[in-house]
Amino acid sequence: MVWNTIYQSRIMTAEEAVRNIQSGQRLFLTGNCSVPQKVLAALVEYAPQLHDVEIAQALTVGPADYVSTAMDGHLRVNTMFISANIRKAVQEGRADFTPVFLSEFPLLFKHKILPVDVALIHVSPPDEHGFCSFGIEVGLTKSVAESANMIIAEVNQQMPRTLGDSFIHVSKLNCIVPVDYVLPELPMGGEGPTDVIESIARHVTSLIPDGATMQLGIGSIPDAVLKYLFEKKDLGIHTELFSDGVIDLVDSGVLTNSRKTLHPGKIIAGFLLGTQRLYKWVDDNPLIELHPTEYVNDPFVIAQNERMVAINSAIEVDLTGQVCADSIGHKFYSGVGGQLDFMYGASRSKGGVPIIALPSMAKDISRIVIALKSGAGVVTTRNHVRYIVTEHGIADLYGKTIKQRAQALINIADPRFRDELTFQARELHYI
Repeated sequence: MVWNTIYQSRIMTAEEAVRNIQSGQRLFLTGNCSVPQKVLAALVEYAPQLHDVEIAQALTVGPADYVSTAMDGHLRVNTMFISANIRKAVQEGRADFTPVFLSEFPLLFKHKILPVDVALIHVSPPDEHGFCSFGIEVGLTKSVAESANMIIAEVNQQMPRTLGDSFIHVSKLNCIVPVDYVLPELPMGGEGPTDVIESIARHVTSLIPDGATMQLGIGSIPDAVLKYLFEKKDLGIHTELFSDGVIDLVDSGVLTNSRKTLHPGKIIAGFLLGTQRLYKWVDDNPLIELHPTEYVNDPFVIAQNERMVAINSAIEVDLTGQVCADSIGHKFYSGVGGQLDFMYGASRSKGGVPIIALPSMAKDISRIVIALKSGAGVVTTRNHVRYIVTEHGIADLYGKTIKQRAQALINIADPRFRDELTFQARELHYI
């Protein structure tokens, strides 16, 4: 096998691999639960010998020594989505944030707007033809890796082999670092749903028709919704990510994908976040196809799924329907992610249901507000919004006047804030 000769000739340690990185270069770091841990740790050790190296990334899971103050002048992160492990660095100005739709994230690199010198990736062992799978993170990585001048790849014996548009040949890997460690886990349910989350999930479920194709965002609300779907029929999945909750729906015969109008019979996603149970289930499973995010999250691809249901969350919503989901005032918190990709795609779908779901309060503060905080980012505009759901009910804003929107949103705010919101709305002549 010619490919095996190539493979063996490019094997090296993580420490040897990172010595190929030079000062002033832009690196791409694959993310989510697929961060190449050994290579990243070696890079942090090597970093004092480098200067002005940029690490471009999206969401990453795990330790973030590479954004510590010790890395100042050596490594600097430029992230397109702010994960918890680098949030402090972004807010302190020690890391950069580039806003971009998730559907366009890979295109920044593919089209050389942000040319990549070295891609740090994490793949499965090669098959008999010499192809490695990108495993649990295909969406944000495949196109970027293919555009890089050099690829440093961890090849992990414990990375599942996912199917779809998810493969890279070993001949494309410049540096191969064999590893064998357990992938990190990120259960979606957290510590378990509260009564508020359960109530929101029940309201959301009432909007989901039989035969729906669903997108599930990150967080406890989408995860809780899955528990209430066992009475539905012939559901499908087209989503940027999914987690363990889909397994039981498949096993119960609810999630059949049979009525999907695009990729019938298949679960389509870009990446996975979950536990070892999920990683084992997706391994070589022909039910599941992972694809690059510029395809999965393209609103005009999403819209081809009839009865497309998009479920996303927010930090706050104002009485005109503007949705803030990426910042708390001037403080950047996360990013646009795939929210608007799927909200717009679902709104263009025949029978589509775009949903923003959020608790009505956070720390005794209403999340239904007269106006967004100063500096807050509008992720879903008042022109794109349709359904807003809290534990107190559903507000259907589509085709509604400002007066109708304001009243509907006041009705699903926490009762303790409704009088104040009504007074403020009258002051602004909303109602």
